[in-house]
Amino acid sequence: MKSLEKITGVEVNRDLIFLLIIGGLYSLGIFLSNTFVNIYLWKQSGDYMTIAIYNLGIYVFQAVMFIIAGRIAKKIDRVIVLRLGVIFLSLFFLTVLIIAEKASTFNFLLGSLLGIGYGFYWLAYNVLTFEITEPETRDFFNGFLGVMQSFAGMVGPALAGFIIARMTDNVGYTTIFSISFILFICAVTCSFFLNRRKAEGNFHFKRILAERTQNKNWGKILYAHVFQGLREGIFAFVISIWVFIVTNSELALGMFNLTLSALSFVFYFMATKLIKPSLRKKAILLGGAILYFSIYIILFHISYANLIIYSVMIGIAYPILNVPYASLTYDVIGKAWKAKDLRVEYIVVRELFVNIGRVASLLIFLIAVSLFPAEKIIPVLLVVLGTGHLFIYLFVKNIYLGSPHNPVMMKAQLTDEKNR
Repeated sequence: MKSLEKITGVEVNRDLIFLLIIGGLYSLGIFLSNTFVNIYLWKQSGDYMTIAIYNLGIYVFQAVMFIIAGRIAKKIDRVIVLRLGVIFLSLFFLTVLIIAEKASTFNFLLGSLLGIGYGFYWLAYNVLTFEITEPETRDFFNGFLGVMQSFAGMVGPALAGFIIARMTDNVGYTTIFSISFILFICAVTCSFFLNRRKAEGNFHFKRILAERTQNKNWGKILYAHVFQGLREGIFAFVISIWVFIVTNSELALGMFNLTLSALSFVFYFMATKLIKPSLRKKAILLGGAILYFSIYIILFHISYANLIIYSVMIGIAYPILNVPYASLTYDVIGKAWKAKDLRVEYIVVRELFVNIGRVASLLIFLIAVSLFPAEKIIPVLLVVLGTGHLFIYLFVKNIYLGSPHNPVMMKAQLTDEKNR
């Protein structure tokens, strides 16, 4: 850890290292298989509705489980909640292996199981991130986690595509789902090295939900997360399916993700080093603009070459947006009312708003595809819902956190505390 501190110039601790390791194992397990679950279902059904309903199950249950997991985290231990999440993710891949060719029939069930795992995992992981990191280590943590996610995004899909292409029938899919299952077991093991972290008090979910009317910064960051979810809802699967339709090759899809993640790998490093707190909002605007306008590369003519150019653009844009956006979000929570005691509730409410956007996006998609031909309406949906990340800037641009040493700010915070 001392050598890492010398390289980064940031003081790190044991829990931070193990949290990063767990995040890396999770990312590799998900990137190895999750993209190909959508393709697995597509090959069985050839239907956008089947894929959308699978993803709807993920986001609905993820939102519900965040609330349940938050309540459990306040009564038991966040590390145990993290462990439950990884166990449910393991069960998801085990279920896919068991039902095999009938997966498309149980699409909503599979999505629900994955959503439960996501809910437990991300609630605990986000709360632990908030507790283990400090303002001076958050950019490092978010950037380094982004680097690992990008590395997993390079290795995982490319390796999975190669394995599937080399093996006959569904043997390749069985292999990669099995590897993901093993990686999540390793993540469960690593969670035993984290220090136990208990919370006291009741679960004040409704109070923190209502806090957005009292704390303008909190309200703005929540509405930004709704629009983040609007884009993520359909982009999470539509682009992958397009790549597969154009190429009819899992290996080509793996190379698409390799290109995207290779650039993200480099730019997460750069974003961590170059994007200082004073530049966060400008970086969010730049990243959001690149993400939106990259859509037009594939809108009028879908080819594998254009899809690769698109992957280059978003591979650059996501780190530019995500590193400052994640850090700004945690700083807003860190300065919010009773953040130390109610950090679990703040994370739950934030994730609820992200998933509201994702569910809304998928419901719009399902209605639109049922009324109009998919090949005609999907480009329109991408243009409309793709504005989500642009709207993030409109909400965060007026967020002002002030200085903790500013007497005026301190007096205002004390007055606010007394009024409550």
